[in-house]
Amino acid sequence: MTINETSAIFKELGHPARLTIIKEIIKFGEKGLTVGVLQKSLNIPSSTLSHHISSLLSIKLISQKREGTSLFCIANYEMINHAISFLVEECCTVCAENEETP
Repeated sequence: MTINETSAIFKELGHPARLTIIKEIIKFGEKGLTVGVLQKSLNIPSSTLSHHISSLLSIKLISQKREGTSLFCIANYEMINHAISFLVEECCTVCAENEETP
């Protein structure tokens, strides 16, 4: 994944509502949760929720699955883990280099 793709993830998560939405979706694991439950839980207008869900879908941080009349939002753990790994992948590399230098 490129730095631009990673930057897009952090850009979308930089909005408090989207960060709250993804945190709520993650609570429900691989099954996800319905848009209706999410809307009630966050107490935000459905049009606002739809806008934020679209943003998260566009960068593939979440996916959606329809079961009958219910639309589930599911976290994309691979993308989330990539973003976390990006932040820590070079952890302590400078410290280790400095320890080896006399």
